[in-house]
Amino acid sequence: MFRHYNDRMNSPALALTDVSAQDDTADDLLDGALGDSLYRAQFVSWFRAVAPYVHAFKRKVFVIAVSGEAIAAGHMPRICEDLALLRALGMRIVVVHGSRPQIQEQLRLRQVAPRFHNGLRITDIAALECAKEASGEIRLDIEAAFSQGLANTPMANADIKILSGNFITAKPLGVVDGVDMQQTGVVRKVSSEIIQLALNSRAVVLLSPLGFSPTGEAFNLDMEDVASSVATAVHAEKLVFITETPAILNADGELIRELSEVAAEELLNSNTLPQDTAFYLKHAIKSIKSGVARAHLVPFTIDGGALLEIFTHDGVGTMIADDDLEELREASIDDVGGIVKLIEPLEAEGTLIKRDRGRIERETDYFSVIEHDGRLFGCAALYPFPQEKMGELACLTVSPEAQGMGDGEKLLKRIEQRARAVGIDKLFVLTTRTAHWFLKRGFVVATLDDLPKDKQRMYNWSRMSQVFIKKL
Repeated sequence: MFRHYNDRMNSPALALTDVSAQDDTADDLLDGALGDSLYRAQFVSWFRAVAPYVHAFKRKVFVIAVSGEAIAAGHMPRICEDLALLRALGMRIVVVHGSRPQIQEQLRLRQVAPRFHNGLRITDIAALECAKEASGEIRLDIEAAFSQGLANTPMANADIKILSGNFITAKPLGVVDGVDMQQTGVVRKVSSEIIQLALNSRAVVLLSPLGFSPTGEAFNLDMEDVASSVATAVHAEKLVFITETPAILNADGELIRELSEVAAEELLNSNTLPQDTAFYLKHAIKSIKSGVARAHLVPFTIDGGALLEIFTHDGVGTMIADDDLEELREASIDDVGGIVKLIEPLEAEGTLIKRDRGRIERETDYFSVIEHDGRLFGCAALYPFPQEKMGELACLTVSPEAQGMGDGEKLLKRIEQRARAVGIDKLFVLTTRTAHWFLKRGFVVATLDDLPKDKQRMYNWSRMSQVFIKKL
């Protein structure tokens, strides 16, 4: 996004020897000007679209858990660049790293066979030493990645400080199904006050999947347990797992973008998920139950996945929340500003007739809206003509960010439900540019004479809108 464009014609020695060469060069110059103009417009549009998220998340705590597989695949430097940008935008960042493949490699080098029980590592003395060595190397690599400041890179002028330490108190997992898990542990306590002090000083807090007991013992912990426990303790806004799994897919292999806590538990209890995915989901649900606002599963294979998940409407992974994020409801006076923002671009291009804010305030009761995570992404209005038992569908608008997700269909169905509830038999719409969309949804071509008399008198002949009617 932050690319620099050079002038296409920056050499004073350029000689044009024939007309065709001049024409080609002129075309190149025109293409360059149009390209730069389009780029600038896209950049400004993108930056403005991101602004609400920046305002909403400033000074909020994000716990970012990066799997050992992501680190082994070489993605950590780019992830650190993205996290540095989040910190620069005002978010407070805690990073928890994994180390499973790194421990496996250390065990292989020492010719020690790994042991597991129910998917959990049995951490004997040799495995614990491997866990310590793996975590030490990873922490140094992450600190180095956050310390870079080369010009012409995303880390230029970053100046990020990393703080880590014995912030996790652990206890032994103990004997499970008759198997002694030895130095495998679970989180007992998080030093949340110290972590908050570090975050308040604008440092990034870095935690390894290791914990220590009051008696001085070290324990090997699950990254997921550490991340969810820390997110709960510091009242994080988001817990983001950057994982080796492709988030959560449905039976058709399609990405499930959002899950409520209830739906997530049902899916987990169905025992249909791969083991690794189920383990991430289990800890995501745990964090939501403990007060974390949102938990996300993001594949590390997507470059910039954390940024895309946080700053775009649909994201690229699976988000788990304590309730359904999308609400289709009737509008209130508090929604007027959001409705105006939705319809203004379409009014400017002539797709919708202009409505001033005062009119929308007076007609708020006619509107239905789709709200997603506190923002309006769609609206539609129903204007009744009770004498003819007809209603006008107007201002059907979906934000460009949410188009293609079925929100227009949902709004249409909502307006149809409202129309039936007040005894309306027919729904009509006037449109200049979206005839095909309405035809696909059961509307048929009609004439001006088919409209209510009052609407006929209000018809704007300068727009020459087409008339479509649907029987309910």
